[in-house]
Amino acid sequence: MRWCVATSRIGVRAICWEGSSMALSSEEKRYASDANIVWHDHLVARSDRERLHRHQGAVVWFTGLSGSGKSTLAGQLEQRLHQLGVSTYLLDGDNVRHGLCRDLGFSDADRRENIRRVGEVASLMVDAGLVVLTSFISPHRAERQMVRESLPEGKFIEVFVDTPLAVCEARDPKGLYKKARAGLLTNFTGIDAVYEPPQTPDLRLEGEQLVTNLTDQLLDLLHSRAIIKV
Repeated sequence: MRWCVATSRIGVRAICWEGSSMALSSEEKRYASDANIVWHDHLVARSDRERLHRHQGAVVWFTGLSGSGKSTLAGQLEQRLHQLGVSTYLLDGDNVRHGLCRDLGFSDADRRENIRRVGEVASLMVDAGLVVLTSFISPHRAERQMVRESLPEGKFIEVFVDTPLAVCEARDPKGLYKKARAGLLTNFTGIDAVYEPPQTPDLRLEGEQLVTNLTDQLLDLLHSRAIIKV
């Protein structure tokens, strides 16, 4: 069964399989038909790329409050993996907003779209056989679950960097909590916007521990899941 996906000028996204019209509107059908978009199975598969890299592709998704230590941990893990010869890429929340997501704000709708885009990019990178590290507050369980479900079983590893709000606020590396408390910054997670912590993360890290200890825990997890073998 082959799927067809088309996006129109008006933002309609039509999804159907060949030979079926599903329950699409006439507008959706027209753009799906006009686009003639069909998924192509390439000669080189993810498994081939993983053999080349000598490790599996996977997403390590760091979630937690601003200042919890997500970016620091992701950076340290990537450095350790690079030293081990593992092919990686780090997607950072601030960095993607300079390009991929620069048109988005911080409303709930924009945050959902931000995570959707990052999830799509991460999925492509996993298909390329990379170990992808992502550092995003990603405050809503539904969006994190959406990314998990978009990937093959076992390819999404949710890491909750569990650091108390008071500690995050005391660190305040970007001065954002100070601005939020002063009313200069709205929709800030932990202050006037909700954060939904993972209920069953693949790994929960106490963000007040030494970074080296936390990085070791992450490497142990990747070994135990057979993502890496070195």
